[in-house]
Amino acid sequence: MTPLTTLLTALDALNSNKLRSGLTLLGIIIGVTAVIALTAIGNGAQETITARIQSLGTNLLFVRPGASTSAFGFAGAAGSAATLTLEDSEALMDPVLASHVVDVAPETSTRSQVVFERENTNTTVIGVTPSYLPVRAYELADGRTISDADIAKRSQVAVIASETAEELFGLRNPVGHTIKIGGRPFEVVGLLEEKGGTGFGNQDDRILVPVSTAYYRLGAQRTAGGEITVQTISVQIANEDVSDAATEQISSILRLRHRITDEDDFSVTSQLDTIETLEETTQTFVIFLGAIASIALLVGGIGIMNIMLVSVTERTREIGIRKAMGAKRRDILSQFLVEAILLSLTGGIIGVGLGYGFTYFFDDVELGGQALNMVFSGDIALIATGVSGAIGLFFGIYPAMQAARLHPIEALRHE
Repeated sequence: MTPLTTLLTALDALNSNKLRSGLTLLGIIIGVTAVIALTAIGNGAQETITARIQSLGTNLLFVRPGASTSAFGFAGAAGSAATLTLEDSEALMDPVLASHVVDVAPETSTRSQVVFERENTNTTVIGVTPSYLPVRAYELADGRTISDADIAKRSQVAVIASETAEELFGLRNPVGHTIKIGGRPFEVVGLLEEKGGTGFGNQDDRILVPVSTAYYRLGAQRTAGGEITVQTISVQIANEDVSDAATEQISSILRLRHRITDEDDFSVTSQLDTIETLEETTQTFVIFLGAIASIALLVGGIGIMNIMLVSVTERTREIGIRKAMGAKRRDILSQFLVEAILLSLTGGIIGVGLGYGFTYFFDDVELGGQALNMVFSGDIALIATGVSGAIGLFFGIYPAMQAARLHPIEALRHE
């Protein structure tokens, strides 16, 4: 038999029982659709996380305390000690010792109750300097930002983010109004543009105040020397290529300032390191989701084997007639293999189409107050189609061999 004859014969055999063939396809279709849909969800989550980290600013290094507090014999969490100060951040702007540093943005944050008239909310209040907005890639929608004069005077002024403003003021412009933070009155002098993103680390749910005001008015942690402490120093560097050199410069300056001869009391991490770590984590999550969905493909393959075994039993007499007319074992073997592969490949192709449709229609759909981001992967679609074909081949071999082994005389006697 020629390959074309084998293909046409297989198609005719499958077409003779459309309902059974269609039901057999379902297992493969569901499996491929599930693989594509779940990996699209995983890839979308990975893309969303990466975008949110990048939205913090570009080419950033983060300096945080590396030591821990100790009180009454109990050690606090790593990074909880007040080892970084506002003066440390100013020292990192030295053009000679820190030549790769473009700008720095120290910050200290706390959670506080914020009240305007009858509305109130609990949000993050961040003490900042004027460099915070450009370093962290914020834009002003209205008003002005925190100034050096505000820091020097410890002014009770605030720049409010879009989501917090909406909760407190609705559709009104908050600039010029007075809010209470921790019971203290603050004049709203600026409104931030919306950055997007919800949940943990929501950048649109916060209020910015002068770092000195946050320290002296809102109960920040104090040092023995009375210096203003900060929890994080965001350092903007020229580009990612100088990340290692900039890290070494920052470490050298802080070791000199803190008179460190042994273990550092600070840590320096890069934005790129954070992205790579999260990408590795989410990639494991994507693989896990794909593995779970692949179980449906395995079940579909078992269904193909089951149907092909039934088909061999039903067509025993047909096999005997074909062998009596000169068909060889390889002809029978190839026909049943082609039938199994056709079933699985057809199911795979339909599943890819349904998976693409699923990612297209459900992308950006609101789920639990958050937009569902789905990213279709062509590579995954090709792999899923190839795997579905391989499953048809693997699970079709045994039924095909059973058909090819039938003795023509015994097959002709079969009723």
